[in-house]
Amino acid sequence: MTRGGGEPPFPAVDKCDASRLGPGSTVAADLEGTLLRSRSAFPYYALVAFETGGAPRLALLLLLAPLAAALSRLASPASGVRVLVFAATAGARVADVESAARAVLPRFYAADVHPAAWRVFAACGGRRLVLTATPRVMAEPFARGHLGADGVAGTELATWRGRATGWVDSRRGVLVGERKAAALKEMVGGDGQMPDVGLGDGRSDYAFMGMCKEAYLIPRTPVDAVRADKLPKRIVFHDGRLVQRPTPLVALLTLLWLPVGLLLSLVRVAAGMLLPMRWLHVAFHALGVRVVVRGAPPRRPGGRTTGVLFACCHRTLLDAIFLSIALGRPVATVTYSLSRLSEFLSPIRTVRLTRDRAADAGTIRGALSEGDLALCPEGTTCREPFLLRFSALFAELTDDIVPVAMECRMSMFHGTTARGWKGMDPFFFFMNPSPVYTVTFLDKLPSGLTCGGGKSSHEVANYVQRLIASTLSYECTGFTRKDKYRELADTDGVVPVNAEKKRVVW
Repeated sequence: MTRGGGEPPFPAVDKCDASRLGPGSTVAADLEGTLLRSRSAFPYYALVAFETGGAPRLALLLLLAPLAAALSRLASPASGVRVLVFAATAGARVADVESAARAVLPRFYAADVHPAAWRVFAACGGRRLVLTATPRVMAEPFARGHLGADGVAGTELATWRGRATGWVDSRRGVLVGERKAAALKEMVGGDGQMPDVGLGDGRSDYAFMGMCKEAYLIPRTPVDAVRADKLPKRIVFHDGRLVQRPTPLVALLTLLWLPVGLLLSLVRVAAGMLLPMRWLHVAFHALGVRVVVRGAPPRRPGGRTTGVLFACCHRTLLDAIFLSIALGRPVATVTYSLSRLSEFLSPIRTVRLTRDRAADAGTIRGALSEGDLALCPEGTTCREPFLLRFSALFAELTDDIVPVAMECRMSMFHGTTARGWKGMDPFFFFMNPSPVYTVTFLDKLPSGLTCGGGKSSHEVANYVQRLIASTLSYECTGFTRKDKYRELADTDGVVPVNAEKKRVVW
């Protein structure tokens, strides 16, 4: 399988002239170590383990990872894959694995795309095929949706009554070596026309690479990942609780921190409930939560008959609370189907909306007549540096509008979820060792840029969106709450009133 002197049988990928590959060129590529820089699939199994079974399943995976590595070296790569598959999926609902693959894994996959492999893969305008030892259910959403693959072959999970057994399908086995070659033949079909280009990174790929008209190896030298905007589809929405790529070390530190972080979050939440708002800035600083205030908070002139509407971008459930901390006084906020737990723990007044436009307009006017109000026109949170479309309703109800740019930084856990129980969002945010919330007050909208000054409500909403985006160096989008929940949770974000664990914050 190698030339004399131990040289590999295929040239390095930098020898490939991608400019000669055109619309009709076809390509077959391995995933780990080829299209992805990392040769280890552990982080992706860890993400699935944590999302489907929480800390206990992640601990089991971490415990069995050394065994998987040893079997891969001493026995065969397939043996190591079997151990990882068992630890990450045994007993998990297949629907949960699919959900994690669609909503969680793409963000981490997209941050690990190999530039040299992508240069060749993207240049082929014909069929693009991906072969991987990773379970197909995990890799397929990213490969098809973000790399533009036309076909994906991977290890198939054995299932029983909608749950993964932890074993792989005995008919296909683990997709390594000759099994990859057989899978490629099956994908090509009856015409037998093999791909023009094959891409791989090691011996387990030689079998299918040898079937291609030309093949190239991906070197194992460290390189920077492909920029996100160079992929066919940007990552705007993603879910999952883990912020960092869970390498074995990060996974271990996360598990060790969990009990400490949970205790710390309870203390921080209790401080928010029990202490006066004017003391929380200092108290949170002492507890490791930084609150950065920029811009000049608006003054409260006497004689005002209605309150100011603070139009905020929506980063977490805690936006209005940190706005209140920045102001030093509680400001009411509007919510939609806020979980009862979050409502009970909230140190500020919450006003429920119904998503009936006329009824909600009356509710917001009533709240403004009683004082200042915080509102997030995006309707849902976004983790990436994008702003979703701003609803125009707020601009129709008052001309006293103060845009507020909210930004938060979390190092270990995300404080938002689309698929999980939103009642845990505040706790996960406060479980971060040292979270940071930045509140930037912008100037109150001049009368000429309000509906009272002749602008339409949509013009006002779009202006406020652009203003906040430019302040944060974010990108404006036309995506809505429905777009987010359809992509991440396969719903439109509206759920029955009694479905407490799947409620959506407005």
